[in-house]
Amino acid sequence: MAVDAARGSGEAFTSVVATRAMIAACRAAGLDDRGAELIRLGENALFRLASAPVIVRVARGAEWLPKARTEVAVSRWLTDEGFSATRAVEDLEQPLMAEGHPVTFWHLIVEGDRKATYGELGAVLRDLHSLTVPPSLELPSYQPFDKADLRLQRALIPEDDKKFLWKRESELRDKFAELRFDSPKGPVHGDAHVQNLMVDDQGQVILIDFEFFCFDHPEWDLMVTAVEHHSLGWQTDEQYADFVGAYGRDLYDWEGYETLRGLQEFGMTTWLMQNVQESERVADEYRRRIAGLRNDDGPRDWRPW
Repeated sequence: MAVDAARGSGEAFTSVVATRAMIAACRAAGLDDRGAELIRLGENALFRLASAPVIVRVARGAEWLPKARTEVAVSRWLTDEGFSATRAVEDLEQPLMAEGHPVTFWHLIVEGDRKATYGELGAVLRDLHSLTVPPSLELPSYQPFDKADLRLQRALIPEDDKKFLWKRESELRDKFAELRFDSPKGPVHGDAHVQNLMVDDQGQVILIDFEFFCFDHPEWDLMVTAVEHHSLGWQTDEQYADFVGAYGRDLYDWEGYETLRGLQEFGMTTWLMQNVQESERVADEYRRRIAGLRNDDGPRDWRPW
């Protein structure tokens, strides 16, 4: 379904642009957008409807339509498998295009009174990686540079930063080409941090956000928490030990860890870079991260986002 699909393709992805797309999509889907609340502006914009227990997810542009299709297909497959995963709204044609943006609709998860633990993240990933992807579900391979070029082309950052990041990307591409994996390929979440787990009001741990879901080596999922701990210090030793114990492997012991660390930190910086115009708080954290990349061997004082 398309709703004025050409409009907005050259615009910066701001809260105003995302809201416009959300309103158009809701009206096309027969949902009431009145009172909708923007709850997050990151890689996507997330809105919570006041009229129904639904989350509306607006992607940045038409280039993200294949990923939106993958998200919905993966959600429906995992639901059929009995895997605890966020559910796309049934009986609704999606994704749809609105104002040049792919839009999807998800059942609201009513959160409980606690956050997911790192041990739970390790257990969820262990179970996910043990699944067999059906032939009918076509998944891409993991693409560590998937959005980097678009992000850099559109970023509102100093030219010196852009030149540095283009050079860093080229260096990382060379290192990526030399990586050799021993593990078999299977289903990979692609953005497996603890914030992509939610605990509902019944205590059920639910995996969310399938934008980067792919068929590849499980190391890509272990990379996120390993880097957050060993490089950024975002977890205690006990929390990381719980993660490793539940999953059964510490990626830090693998010879390819340093390459994956570079890829993860580059991705974390270019992801945040997209929203520097939204607030000085975002801009400050971006400057902190780019400074860290420039000083490869220095400590990382990055903040979770």
